[in-house]
Amino acid sequence: MSAVIRLARGGAKKTPFYRIVVADKRSPRDGQFIEKIGTFNPLLAKDNATRVVLNTERAKHWLSVGALPSDRVNSLFCAAGLTKK
Repeated sequence: MSAVIRLARGGAKKTPFYRIVVADKRSPRDGQFIEKIGTFNPLLAKDNATRVVLNTERAKHWLSVGALPSDRVNSLFCAAGLTKK
C-alpha cells in the first residue's frame, strides 16, 4: 500500500476547510483515510496561528515511513519546517 499525505475538503459551499490526512493513494479525495494529522483553514489570515494546525510528530512519522505529501501539503510542511522545497 502506498500512502499519501493530502487535503480532504470539508466545510460549506464557498467556505472551504481542509483536513490534512494520510490516505491510500487509490482512495478518493474525501473518502476513507488512515489518519487525520491536522487541519488547514485557507480563509484565515496567513499570520493566524490556527490557519494550519499540525501534529508534527505524526507527520514526521509518516514521512519517515515513506508517505508522499501532495504539492500543497508539501508547501505547508515547508512553512512548518518539516520538509525542504
